[in-house]
Amino acid sequence: MGIDPGTNVMGYGLLQITNNKPALLTMGVLMLEKYDSHYLRLLRIFERVISLIDDFLPDELAIEAPFFGKNVQSMLKLGRAQGVAMAAALSRDIPIFEYAPLKIKMAITGTGTATKEQVSYMLQKYLKIPKENLLPQLDATDAVAAALCHHFQGTRPQSEKHYSGWKDFIAKNEKRVKNTR
Repeated sequence: MGIDPGTNVMGYGLLQITNNKPALLTMGVLMLEKYDSHYLRLLRIFERVISLIDDFLPDELAIEAPFFGKNVQSMLKLGRAQGVAMAAALSRDIPIFEYAPLKIKMAITGTGTATKEQVSYMLQKYLKIPKENLLPQLDATDAVAAALCHHFQGTRPQSEKHYSGWKDFIAKNEKRVKNTR
């Protein structure tokens, strides 16, 4: 399962891997702009990720890691959205794999500077997605791209963060967790 986190639009995509060949199961977006409360948006993200996990029973979650931008408030909100999606996966014992946007673009298009449209086009060709099944929001294909990037990396990418559960998360982030107690 792939997630492109966001507090206005969250993209998701699920792949089925059969004999090492990926096929698209579903993709979509969660539109959050209609909710005034940031906290209500976070709740909706949590609920949607839980429902996707319960419906499709994915083995792993690939999520786009936050990138450093100029707007600190936007980065904080994006980090919260990512954290809530990760918490949903951890609550169902789904291992999490984070990938930088540059790495995802590189895996799908061969260049880290690809546009969202180029990523969508390559996914359409590679996964044989009918054009009419593509959504106008490119967050959905970005989520599929995270899932496909993870598939391309194998099950244990060495250079990316991986958490197998809450205890593993705490163990790998002991300094951060220690400062909150």
